[in-house]
Amino acid sequence: MTALVLEGLGKSYDGTRTIRGIDLHVASGEFVVLVGSSGCGKSTVLRMIAGLESVDEGTIRIGERDVTHAPAADRGVAMVFQSYALYPHMTVRENLAFGLKNIRTPKAEIAQAVDHAATILELDALLDRMPSQLSGGQRQRVAIGRAIVRDPAIFLFDEPLSNLDADLRVRMRHELAALHRRLGATMIYVTHDQVEAMTLADRLVILDQGRIAQVGTPLEIYDRPANVFTAGFIGSPRINLLDAVVVARDGAATVFEFAGGTRIACDRGGALAVGERVTLGLRPEHLGLAAGADGVALPMIVEAVEALGHSTYLYGQLAAGGEFRAKLDGHHAVTGEVTLYADPARVLAFGADGVAVG
Repeated sequence: MTALVLEGLGKSYDGTRTIRGIDLHVASGEFVVLVGSSGCGKSTVLRMIAGLESVDEGTIRIGERDVTHAPAADRGVAMVFQSYALYPHMTVRENLAFGLKNIRTPKAEIAQAVDHAATILELDALLDRMPSQLSGGQRQRVAIGRAIVRDPAIFLFDEPLSNLDADLRVRMRHELAALHRRLGATMIYVTHDQVEAMTLADRLVILDQGRIAQVGTPLEIYDRPANVFTAGFIGSPRINLLDAVVVARDGAATVFEFAGGTRIACDRGGALAVGERVTLGLRPEHLGLAAGADGVALPMIVEAVEALGHSTYLYGQLAAGGEFRAKLDGHHAVTGEVTLYADPARVLAFGADGVAVG
């Protein structure tokens, strides 16, 4: 197992900086997921680690080696692509063996490596089939197997599940998680799918316009987003972000007021002064129909309902104005106006600069 260190990593295209000072330490054996919206630079960072993109600024170290400008073949990494990239005229066995044959590995070692990968990925019965005879999930397993046979220091995955249907994506997520547990290998995984990110990662790296917005475990980032961008990116449905102002201090609590004069007092923003403008974050799943002990009433005009059986999504606006979303447990027949209640303990607060305030 091998650690990865990125220091001040930067990249420009036609004079425009697209990767801006990335600093990241990935521990040996860690599963790290780079996630962000399209165009944020996550795939570019992965390709720079792989040696498929040049580095304009900073350094890349794999283990004890500086590989910033080393050829891709000398880095000891293996990359799994979104497109599978299998050779259609070769059997599964030949696809798995191809990379090792290219570097003149002895036949006995190739056979052993191929059998080992096939056993791990349950491809034993498919070794003599052609790629055209495989399902999407089987093809992806072959692509992963081709990386395993190389016994790389680090596995790199570039949105490997995006071509699969929803059910198969779930099963492949489980297979990837199990593979990581079996191999104990260092893995860097790129995706725009936050469900993949939350379920696979030991740590998430949230990217925004070529910069790291936050690094942390999935639950740390969900419960304590460092900024408005991270709060808005992680969570489905999207978090409700409401403009508010500090109107009073009540002991350890800060009293905020937002649209329509609604006030909410919570143990956030201790350093904020009365009159400061903030953004409050209310996750849709932290709203309910029961008032509870400290619930704050929020009348909502419901414009659309998604009934999923196990939960009900409400979309509309606060009666006082502003787009609003709620996720309720179970089935609810809701139309028109409904009063929701927010738990002050679950409210997030962000200063005028978009940074979280405690």
